Amino acid sequence: MRFDILTLFPEVINAYIKESIIKRAILKGLIQVNVVNIRDYTLLKNGQVDDTPYGGGSGMVLMCEPVVRAIEAVKSDDALVYLLTPQGKVFNHGLAEDLVNKTKHLILVCGHYEGFDERILNFVDGEISIGDFVLTGGELPALVILDTISRFIPEVIKEDSFVNDSFKDGLLDYPLYTKPRDFRGLLVPEVLLSGDHKKIKEYRDNEKIRVTKEKRPDLLK
Repeated sequence: MRFDILTLFPEVINAYIKESIIKRAILKGLIQVNVVNIRDYTLLKNGQVDDTPYGGGSGMVLMCEPVVRAIEAVKSDDALVYLLTPQGKVFNHGLAEDLVNKTKHLILVCGHYEGFDERILNFVDGEISIGDFVLTGGELPALVILDTISRFIPEVIKEDSFVNDSFKDGLLDYPLYTKPRDFRGLLVPEVLLSGDHKKIKEYRDNEKIRVTKEKRPDLLK
């Protein structure tokens, strides 16, 4: 899958994709990540990409010209383009799976300053938010989306590493334990030491329901 991330701060993205699972996925050719500097597409001097808002108000607004030109420079016929904004559709497990099934080319446009010129919406497929809060820019949301979606790409991680992920079946994941068996009197549940795979599966299925009821009862609704 191909990702194009349009940003004013390329090094924020570059630093992350040079590490861990994402780095390995890129080296194996499982995903492609292109980091595009929006400033390269401005027609104004000194790399200017923003200006004051019509009608007054605080802050600076990203202009249409550089953002749209950057989108058009990387857009393929089957690409989906999303602005990363607080007022977008909230990103979750279901939306991640939906995007993987819909396209092999995702363009993510990182905002900054006060926001985007509203007319840019005419050149994208929608807006995505990672939650009901405001960040200083769209780089962190872009990385969240990149990381989440990459997990669905075959061979990026082992399949059995994500089949029981939280939210996969609408429930949170079951609790996990490792050595030692006894840590300061806190014991690993005996069923996990039994070797009985049927009982272990039943235990874990019940634990997913219990944990979801305790931590995220809203998911059960």
